[in-house]
Amino acid sequence: MAWNFDNDRPIYSQLVEILQTQIVSGEYKPGDKLPSVRELAITAAVNPNTMQRAFSELEREGLVSTNRTTGRTVTEDPALISEVRKELASNHVTCFFRKMKELGYTNEEITALTSEAATREENE
Repeated sequence: MAWNFDNDRPIYSQLVEILQTQIVSGEYKPGDKLPSVRELAITAAVNPNTMQRAFSELEREGLVSTNRTTGRTVTEDPALISEVRKELASNHVTCFFRKMKELGYTNEEITALTSEAATREENE
């Protein structure tokens, strides 16, 4: 996954979102050991302190836990992972609807457009 950052939001919060996505999509499975802060900071081309802040946020959420001997691992709680996945999806949908409303679309038009797009995706 490319580590592309927007200038309008703090980098650490974007890192949190990227890592959440990697966890809920199964790229990092429950119980998996995560790369070190330094490794991920190099990969993402960010300051290790920024990556540490992102990991701290993921720990607060419960998605990641730290063990002195094994490092950081992904939670083994499938309900929590499912909840975060649903929250991320809901945020994307809300943002999408907001932008479509700015373009002047009604809910019915947005629904029709998304249905058409889903059909195209199935056929590709």
